[in-house]
Amino acid sequence: MARRVGHEAGTRAQGTAQEPTALKRALTTPLLYFFILGDVLGAGVYVLVGQVAADAGGAVWVPLVVALLLALLALLTAASYAELATKYPRAGGASHYATRAFGPFAGFVAGFCMLAAGIVSVAALARGFGGDYLSAFVTLPVALVAVVFLALLALVNARGIKESTRANVVATVVEVGGLAVVVVLGAWLLLRGDGDLGRLTDLGTPEKGAAAAVLSGSVLAYYSFVGFETSVNVAEETRNPRRSYPRALFGALATAGAVYVLVGLAASAAVPTSQLAGSSGPLLEVVKEAGGVPPKLFSAIALVAVANGALLTGIMSSRLAYGMAKDGLLPGALTKVLPGRRTPWAAIAVTTGLAMLLALTGSVATLASTLVLLLLIVFLLVNTAVLVLRREPGEPDHFRAPVVLPVLGIASCVLLATQIEAAVWLRGLAVVAVGAVLAAVSVARRSRRTNEGEGKRADVDASRPG
Repeated sequence: MARRVGHEAGTRAQGTAQEPTALKRALTTPLLYFFILGDVLGAGVYVLVGQVAADAGGAVWVPLVVALLLALLALLTAASYAELATKYPRAGGASHYATRAFGPFAGFVAGFCMLAAGIVSVAALARGFGGDYLSAFVTLPVALVAVVFLALLALVNARGIKESTRANVVATVVEVGGLAVVVVLGAWLLLRGDGDLGRLTDLGTPEKGAAAAVLSGSVLAYYSFVGFETSVNVAEETRNPRRSYPRALFGALATAGAVYVLVGLAASAAVPTSQLAGSSGPLLEVVKEAGGVPPKLFSAIALVAVANGALLTGIMSSRLAYGMAKDGLLPGALTKVLPGRRTPWAAIAVTTGLAMLLALTGSVATLASTLVLLLLIVFLLVNTAVLVLRREPGEPDHFRAPVVLPVLGIASCVLLATQIEAAVWLRGLAVVAVGAVLAAVSVARRSRRTNEGEGKRADVDASRPG
């Protein structure tokens, strides 16, 4: 009897994990690991080290280490994501979780913030692609490059999730290799006596003291560590999400954290602060200082890294829009998929168009800071949702985080939010306000449709003979 019950429970679990979907289940554990690692490594370190130096001074590694500690706090949120993604393996991510926990209004706000964060991130990376790394080959207007770049990424995205993630594996290996080159060249500079270890303790700028500089730089550096949250939106395209997702998630975050600390130390010691701060391709400055590696070769590696991060975030954004449309939170037209490829072409087109608009109007630093705030709002909702949804039993084999982790995750979100500048809060709250208005409209429309449907059913029942 016990064996039969266990077998039935396992069958139900397997059935839920493989429930019918219009999207194609093609992601294995290694592909998902490289998806997350590629998104985190491509999320900004190739672009933002110079901006961090401008905020914090020569000791670039300090904000990166603090950001790593903050990222470790984000691991608390990652545990919540791991539980929810294995409990509800489908596109929609944070929006779907908040909808189940708090209703469609909160689900819309969570999804809207996540969607906005993804689009903002893609726009920031598109501008980074058109900066100093590309200038090693050709000088073109950043705006023009960003638009063409985003259009090409949309075509790759629409081709298929399997093809996109296979390209990501190659790109991730390339970008890890590029970061390893930076670490080795930084060590070589120090060994030959050309680096300056004194910069590793040079904190602060003329405008900010040491503590304020570290906090400001850390919030910006935190952008380099985000990316794991995008992966929940491909759970519906993962073959065995309950098994694959936790392994891929925590393995990728551990790898990225170790790489970033080493890169921060190398860049700090190898290149003068003003030189880093003035470059939109800061790691290229390390290569130029060290010599031995052709700058064009490293620029090509950096361009692959930035493109990879933008591609993966673009995949997330389109799948999130698709998932929200399936939940009735966005127009149903966004659920349209290509017949052969089974990719959400309508969602890809809309999210790409919005990213193009932002890339034409914002700077990398402004876009990155706004993204961090939007993600903190999403993380707060996700950590709260995982506690509320404990009342739903779910399947017996899904990942379950210790209850203390989401509680600490909530506290970490509040802590980080206090370090964000007022101007960024104004931009972020404006986005949230737009989301809240759209959420109210969406909920009202859904309620009206539901009432109309119930009214029609009542009329039919009343017309039936007794």
